Amino acid sequence: MTTVRIPAGWPATEEQARAVQDELRTRVVLDEPGPPPGKGHVTGVDVAYDDERDVVVAAAVVLDAASLDVVAEATAVGRISFPYVPGLLAFREIPTVMAALEALPCPPGLVVCDGYGRAHPRRFGLAAHLGVLTGLPTIGVAKNPFTFTYDDPDTARGSASPLLADTEEVGRALRTRESVKPVFVSVGHRVSLANACAHTLALTPQYRLPETTRHADALCRRALKEATRAGSPQMEQAAPDA
Repeated sequence: MTTVRIPAGWPATEEQARAVQDELRTRVVLDEPGPPPGKGHVTGVDVAYDDERDVVVAAAVVLDAASLDVVAEATAVGRISFPYVPGLLAFREIPTVMAALEALPCPPGLVVCDGYGRAHPRRFGLAAHLGVLTGLPTIGVAKNPFTFTYDDPDTARGSASPLLADTEEVGRALRTRESVKPVFVSVGHRVSLANACAHTLALTPQYRLPETTRHADALCRRALKEATRAGSPQMEQAAPDA
């Protein structure tokens, strides 16, 4: 497990974080289709917190995009790098997520975040933020629509409807299982919305959530238990400098 310290110069206030979002948002690439579904690698990332111990753990799990078999995985542990503020959650997660990705022994390919990309009040959620910083193609697949509106898609798997901020389409509500609540797909970086939905369907052959998310969620929960057990050497290494 990789240990992570809060980067020097990391935003400490809401004003500083929003300024970073405003600057980085201009670098999002929206005119690339992205890698084709079912080819190469696809990687899920997720995080788990222990707020009482001030610990965040990130996991990255690489799947073969065709078989959905696990190819590689990595975890990282660190201190929570920003307070909880809706719309600024990426600043709590990015350092450990990037460390987990960097610890992988193979290229991640497309990265799937358990969260949002353009479906974000400032059009710059975790998937977009991570994509800009890493240069990787990224998408967000969220469990709920955040503050946005949508019409319920038809009941058949693969049905979709626009996820709207007023009249702007910021993502899609996508039915991955027949008659089951949709997931909410949005572009992060270097992927089209249509391709993001196609990847999401390819990653959900059996369950509502993508296999990438399911594997990353299970791994980061296990890693959090390991990192927070009494006397964990990982947490001693991640302690802030005196």
